Amino acid sequence: MSASAASAFPSYASSPEWVAVCPIEAIVPDTGVAALVGGAQIAIFRLRDDRVFAIGNRDPFTGAQVLARGLVGDRAGTLKVSSPLHKQSFALETGVCLDDPRVSVPVYDVRVDGGMTYISVPRRP
Repeated sequence: MSASAASAFPSYASSPEWVAVCPIEAIVPDTGVAALVGGAQIAIFRLRDDRVFAIGNRDPFTGAQVLARGLVGDRAGTLKVSSPLHKQSFALETGVCLDDPRVSVPVYDVRVDGGMTYISVPRRP
């Protein structure tokens, strides 16, 4: 990240911290990768049109860290990933389970800058 890009993000303790994860080219379109960021496993997905999304990697139905290996797709216009274990689908934009809206996974801000993928993780006090 360039110095000017870094200065665009406040450095006070309550602000999110942007963490470089991997080059965007390291994520095959329409798949995901898992990354450990700020102590959390995060599933990062790159779509065919190069949009990126980041959600928690933990499948809340099984407790397994597997969502990055799920199938990316669309259900009635909602971008989603299906867990590779029991096939529950989670909306990539909201983290809400499309099969049981009482269940959700965390959603993280993600951006691509200069070909690098960054995740925003709140700093711990």
